[in-house]
Amino acid sequence: MIALEGIRKAYGRRSVLDGVSLALEPGRITALVGPNGTGKTTLIKVILGLTRPDAGRLLLDGEPVDDDGAYRARIGYAPQAPRLPENLAVGEVFAMLRALRPGAALDERLIEDFGLRGEWQTRVGTLSGGWRQKLSSACAFLFAPDVLLLDEPTAGLDPVSSGLLKAQLRAAREAGRAVLISSHILSELEEIADDIAFLSDGQFRFSGPISGLLEETGMRRLEPAVAALLRGLRVEQGGAPRSRVRA
Repeated sequence: MIALEGIRKAYGRRSVLDGVSLALEPGRITALVGPNGTGKTTLIKVILGLTRPDAGRLLLDGEPVDDDGAYRARIGYAPQAPRLPENLAVGEVFAMLRALRPGAALDERLIEDFGLRGEWQTRVGTLSGGWRQKLSSACAFLFAPDVLLLDEPTAGLDPVSSGLLKAQLRAAREAGRAVLISSHILSELEEIADDIAFLSDGQFRFSGPISGLLEETGMRRLEPAVAALLRGLRVEQGGAPRSRVRA
């Protein structure tokens, strides 16, 4: 579906992505994890075309993407900190998006599931963090995109809303969409993800099925498996191993 090949990105002398490659396959959910500041956000920005890599290429259906960014119409994105027009009402946000894509097929299930119609006249600037997150996720799913990129999608959500989002993600997988989720809540990723890509120091230290990581580390659960992988890297780099990890 969509693939990164040999992506390199540096800011000044600091290398953020060092020749990384990753394929997001249709009908699979990939968890993007790693310590803070290791390039996860930059990688997502490269896929979105918001950051131009220094080397490497981005492919969609096996073909390099066009410079005009038209491929982004096939991607739905929910950022960790949604930035939406503060002066617009919730209903006006969706009306604006529909106006930008007239005639496009719509998937409004999250609008209904999250009860956003009950906030249709509420200004975005007055919404709580949880409601903003619901709005952002509903916007990401709105046009039934082939590829979904979600950065900390359950942050601020109550358990019921989190469950509704997970159900929608499973439905997206069943519909053959490719999904990438960046999150530090490893228990949730273990519940819904098929694959895991562990990014550290600008490189993928593991990329493949979650079952493969469990087998490699000898662990039964994802959190201790990721912790074991990170401890091994720190020992390899001459650092003291730690007992906790945040992805």
